[in-house]
Amino acid sequence: MSGRTHIKRFRVRKDSVAAARLHVRTILIEWKLGGLIEDSVLITSELTTNVVSHAKGTGDYFELALRRRSGILVLEVADSYQWQMPELRKPTPDDPSGRGLLIVDALSQHWGVRPRNPGKTVWAHLPVGPATQL
Repeated sequence: MSGRTHIKRFRVRKDSVAAARLHVRTILIEWKLGGLIEDSVLITSELTTNVVSHAKGTGDYFELALRRRSGILVLEVADSYQWQMPELRKPTPDDPSGRGLLIVDALSQHWGVRPRNPGKTVWAHLPVGPATQL
């Protein structure tokens, strides 16, 4: 079952983070990728929280895309905030924030950011294998 795509728009507001997590869980159950739910939901939470925290006032919506491609689940969060691209930081133990992309980096096979007009898309790849197809 390769080549599936699902895209949904969410408003840029705090309650959309929980709605996006639930949405990812629902789609992965439908796609029979239960083994990827925990990591995918946590990555979704981190990326959508970044949009809600940093992209306010730049657009009413962000997009969440799930794409299943040849052994890979691609999770993408796109927004219209174009003035700052996210970067992997190394926060100190006393820093109250800044760990989101460290979590994404630890859980994903690859991740990155690509510009779009306007804004950016942050993406993460998770491998799909027999153990993830539950």
